Amino acid sequence: MGRRGQSITLSISDRDKAQLEQIATEQGMMWGDRPNISRLVEAIARRELLIGRNNDWSDERIRALQQAMRSLTDTGQIDEAQIVASLLLERSELSLPLQSEIEQSLQMPSVAWRSQIDQYIRRQVPFQMTYRDAADRPFMFTIRHAKISFREKREYLECWCDETEGNHDLPELQHNWTLRLDRIPDAALVSVSGQWRSGLDTLDAELHILGGLAFAYQSRPADKLNEWMSDRPNTRRVVRCVSNTFWFFREILPYGEDCVIVKPDSLRNRFIAKLRSLYQQYEI
Repeated sequence: MGRRGQSITLSISDRDKAQLEQIATEQGMMWGDRPNISRLVEAIARRELLIGRNNDWSDERIRALQQAMRSLTDTGQIDEAQIVASLLLERSELSLPLQSEIEQSLQMPSVAWRSQIDQYIRRQVPFQMTYRDAADRPFMFTIRHAKISFREKREYLECWCDETEGNHDLPELQHNWTLRLDRIPDAALVSVSGQWRSGLDTLDAELHILGGLAFAYQSRPADKLNEWMSDRPNTRRVVRCVSNTFWFFREILPYGEDCVIVKPDSLRNRFIAKLRSLYQQYEI
């Protein structure tokens, strides 16, 4: 006659019981077609299942995996991104906003739009694309030049489009758009007729770099000229090609008082307006 095991009573909520049943199912511990919690507890007691803490990951590790998930998404590796997303969702350290963001990413289907974009760019074929902005409003763009750019830990599609409505950049740059890759819906691309442009619209910005920054300054890829000024001591003159004032201002703001936009006036005046708005925010 077989020896009966000792029985124990667990006082747990229905929710916790359901979670234990789910774990038992995942581990293949079943009684017929039903999950067997007793087998699960027994496996834990025998150390066949190891128990570890689920709230001891550092913020640095969470941020690194979050960035890995976004980078994989941006480069079209959706399956790999969803593996990282599932790993993160198992953790209890996640804030509610981050958890919501990751859950939304898991709802994204595996799509081929990234490879389509790469093909259009490589073949220099104009294409149409639907897009949703941060407020989830739909837009349709007809793109005649594009490139993938990495800015501030994300990849973007920088493109020249027929459409200008809603673009509040300087008039000479309003055909240029910077679009987040993860806001491109599925099956949203189609080729169109017409010519491929050689590049984005640009303007030349002249900067004067002053003081110690003038000696430490290193040229950027967009710089067309970088020279010392003969008539102004310790001042460097830089001419930079600008295609988007938003990103340009973000590049030079860290320079602070050691950088002055000299021309064109339209760009200088827009930056002055930005500084005035910042001044007023602090009610100085």
